[in-house]
Order: sequence, then C-alpha cells, then structure tokens
Amino acid sequence: MRARIIDLTAHPAVYATRLFAEVGHDVIRVESPGGDEVRRLGPYLGDLEDLEHGVYHQFLNAGKKSVGLNLTSSVGKQVLRDLCQAADVVVGMAPLSVDVDELTAANERLVVTIVEDGQPEICAYAQSGLLSITGHPGQRPVLMGGHVVYAATGAFVSVATAAALLVAEQTGQGNVVRVSLAECLQGLFEQAMVTYASSGRGTERRGYRGAVTAVSGAFPCQDGYAMFSIPSNPEGWRGFMSWVQDPVLLEDESLVEEAERQVRRDFILDRLETWSRGFLKEDIVTQAQERHIPASPVATPLDLAHDPQLVHRGFLREVDHPDLGKMLFPVGAIASLRGTAPGFAPKLGEHTTEILAALGYSAAERQALRESGVV
Repeated sequence: MRARIIDLTAHPAVYATRLFAEVGHDVIRVESPGGDEVRRLGPYLGDLEDLEHGVYHQFLNAGKKSVGLNLTSSVGKQVLRDLCQAADVVVGMAPLSVDVDELTAANERLVVTIVEDGQPEICAYAQSGLLSITGHPGQRPVLMGGHVVYAATGAFVSVATAAALLVAEQTGQGNVVRVSLAECLQGLFEQAMVTYASSGRGTERRGYRGAVTAVSGAFPCQDGYAMFSIPSNPEGWRGFMSWVQDPVLLEDESLVEEAERQVRRDFILDRLETWSRGFLKEDIVTQAQERHIPASPVATPLDLAHDPQLVHRGFLREVDHPDLGKMLFPVGAIASLRGTAPGFAPKLGEHTTEILAALGYSAAERQALRESGVV
C-alpha cells in the first residue's frame, strides 16, 4: 500500500517522514509560506544561503512534496482538514494546528502521530541522562554534534507510525499515537541504567577512551584516529601484544588478566598512544584487521561523503541536481536496500497548486487563497 502522509513535523521528528519517503509513500510536507526551521539550518550547499540549499532540508525533505500553508488562519486550517481527510497518516508536533477529534471523525482510517517535544535539544539530552556519559573525564559534559539525537528520535517516531499504519490497514480503523521525545532519548540511556541496576557501578565519561573493555577507544594516528576494542580474554591481549611489541607491557604478565588491565587501563592506553602515532589510520586499521583485531578508522564527515563502501552499497549515489550539478547524495538506508532513490527536496510551495487542484479547489479558489496569503 502506498500511503499519503501529511508531514507537520519539526526538526526533532522530520527524519521519520523522510524514511517514509524512502519507502515510496506520498509524503506532503505542510510548511509556512515563509518556509520552516529545517530549511533555515546551515550549512548550505553551493554557498547559497537561502531556503532551498540548506543541507538538512536537502536530505531530510528529499522525496517529499511541499505545500505552503498559513495555519494561523481559519481558512488555512480548513485546507489542512481537507488534506487530512484524503490522507492515511498525519505526523505532527504537539499541539497540532487542528483538533485531533475533528480529523479522526472525518476520516476513521486516519493514523495521527503526535510528537511531544517540550524542550530544546540540549535540555532534553541532559534530562535523559545521556549528557552525563558523553564527554571527557573531569571536564564538562558534551552534547553529541550534528543533531544526531534527532535522527534517533525520528527513527522512534517512524516505527510507532508504521506500526499504527499496519494496524489501520488490517482493521480499517485508525489510531492516535503519542510519542515522547524525552522518553525516546531515555531509551538510549537504557544500557547505562541496566549496568547501574545490576552492578551499582555508574557509567563514567571516558571521552575518546572506551569503557566496554580495558583496552578500547580512539587511538591517535598521524592523520586522525583509529578505534580499537581488544577482547577481554587472555588470548586477545597476547595477540595484540605480539603486534605492538611494547617491552614494558610485554614484561608484565599480570596484564594478561582483564581485571588487572581495568585497574591500569589509563597507564596502558598512554603507552599505546605513543605506538599508534607512528601509523596512518587506514594502515593501522588494515594491520589490525589482518590480525582479527576489531578496528575501524574514525571517519570524518568528509571521509563518509566519499566512502567507497557507502558508494558500493548504494547508500551514496551520483545524482545530477538541477541547481548543484553532479554530486554524491545519501539516498538513505531503506532506499539503498530497496534499490530506489527519493527525489530531490522540493522547492518551497512547489506542489501547492497541484495538491489543491487534486482536493477540488478551482482555479478561482486557488487564486483567492494566494491573494489572501493562505498559500
């Protein structure tokens, strides 16, 4: 089933509707005639600082249609009701611009997902507990960059909406789904809570040094960092030492035991950092993998933008953008699996006329809506 989805989300949940666009659903993004906040998030492609070239807009709104609609007016709200009556799903932030009971009364098959987002990103991140475990020991906590937590909350919203849509398809009855972004983020803190509940030991900030095993984390190299995670068993340590050949660490037989390595982990990691600085990150990772040691380069955004694995797997594809020319574009995880690709992000209000006409608004009525500033 190809569903019609009305997208009223803000940044914390807009990735959800992007995922539906990847699947191939008809996603209509309803935004202010002046453009919404996602369009205004920099940086900008081609150094064109406008409502069409923001990187977040280009990615998060790819494959969608755009309707410019003034939802502060009663006429604009009526147009939205008409849109929802012909839709399968509405996803929006609390409070919705129109009464939920009105929407569901007019369309009993309608799924309405209401996303509760009462705090700025950094406050929600702090309240969830996540801020207490990200950053360097002894220093201030650090928020994860790139609004990455909004990708996680968007994924939660998409799963909740997809489940309700499946039920509606099977029963013919819609539902109202409420998703708390605060609880989504708290769910990501679950492992730290389980650790404390089972052992009484809190999860400490380790910065670029890991906490799963004693010898894990990001090791400095000549051109960045490489991530290692040395197995906790004696064989894993001995195999690693046969490569590193650090005389001090080799001489101390007590370090064969993970418990002793945990006690002295910072001493061990200090010595290993001197060793790792002699390598390029790709070279040290290759040598580690040849020895069956879990390792990966710490990729930068620039590394990922041209990553040969992402290109080979179809996540990154060369496209010919009408404004920006040929470029590698992230089509997304679902699209890469399906072998499809969402279209380019729409220009502001690009599909307003088309969709109003499909709803039965005459040319004269559409003109009146434009003149009154509703669209």
